[in-house]
Amino acid sequence: MDDQAKPIISYDDFSKLDLRIAKITAVSDHPNADKLLVLDIDLGTEQRQIIAGLKEYCPPESLLGKNVVVVTNLQPRKMRGLESNAMLLAASYMDGDERQVVVITPDNQIPPGAEVS
Repeated sequence: MDDQAKPIISYDDFSKLDLRIAKITAVSDHPNADKLLVLDIDLGTEQRQIIAGLKEYCPPESLLGKNVVVVTNLQPRKMRGLESNAMLLAASYMDGDERQVVVITPDNQIPPGAEVS
């Protein structure tokens, strides 16, 4: 645990998150930001756009077609003029002097929209 640990939350707080499997169907550079990517995702019953700060860590072609875990019930957020309608989950850590970022993906093929709990 790091020096800036987040507060303990209740199960009820955690259960408010709607975590789903999404398939990334398109990836493009954000037109107004050097570090952001625009991802189109398939949630099974709907398509959404999300903005992710992954450009310096993941080549766009490595994300295309991947199944990822997203938080679907966050309030939409404008990021440099484009709206993000979910949040992709990733882990990050320091490897020497460099930050590494790993997108959270399931081990098996799971249909888009599947609930994560």
